[in-house]
Amino acid sequence: MKGTTPQGARSEREAAEWVRAMFGRVAHRYDLANHLLSFNMDRYWRAHTVARVRDVLARPAARVLDICCGTGDLVRALQRGRAAVLGSDFCHPMLVAAQAKVGSGMLFEADALRLPLADASLDLITVAFGFRNLANYEAGLCEMRRVLRGGGVAAILEFSQPPNPLFGALYRFYSRRVLPVIGGALSGSREAYAYLPESVRKFPAPEELAEMMRAAGLGRVEFERLTGGIVALHLGSVP
Repeated sequence: MKGTTPQGARSEREAAEWVRAMFGRVAHRYDLANHLLSFNMDRYWRAHTVARVRDVLARPAARVLDICCGTGDLVRALQRGRAAVLGSDFCHPMLVAAQAKVGSGMLFEADALRLPLADASLDLITVAFGFRNLANYEAGLCEMRRVLRGGGVAAILEFSQPPNPLFGALYRFYSRRVLPVIGGALSGSREAYAYLPESVRKFPAPEELAEMMRAAGLGRVEFERLTGGIVALHLGSVP
């Protein structure tokens, strides 16, 4: 398997079904848990992402899509200053939770590996903390590349492993021992928040993800680590 590997999943289909069901169980408390467990840093990470793609958002009639949009926080952040930013997710309860923020007319239900969009139809495609949950990372990158037109940009904001050994050890202790307890208490699903640190541990390092983006046909690929490397933002564009 070339994507997320939840415990017990034996195929990409089973992995996708597990992820969909898991997010459906935690959708009602997802925002509260995210803000609390990240000490509200998730708001900064999204704002920084929007700042990095502001030139694309400023293009006349730019077409923008946030995939794996969850409860719509990045969609709402991208919408500030422009009206037509769409969001998609394959977990229906997440989209229901997002409606109050961004409006149901801006959302649609779809698998990020099979977007119902024409080739070269977008100027910007983003994903925040959802890419590592895809059942196939390479297929996800190829799909992002497919729907981007010339000059279009892909932005991937995702959790990562801090490169500093001491900070990394503290982060691993927090994510493996503290996060599942608090996240489970808030959401009612400790399993979901035990999956989080394990999925981050298995996710490709920023350098590897950058190479995967290049292999998928994206150019000018770059990444930056945020907050000591807890998060990495990758950007790539279509020639």
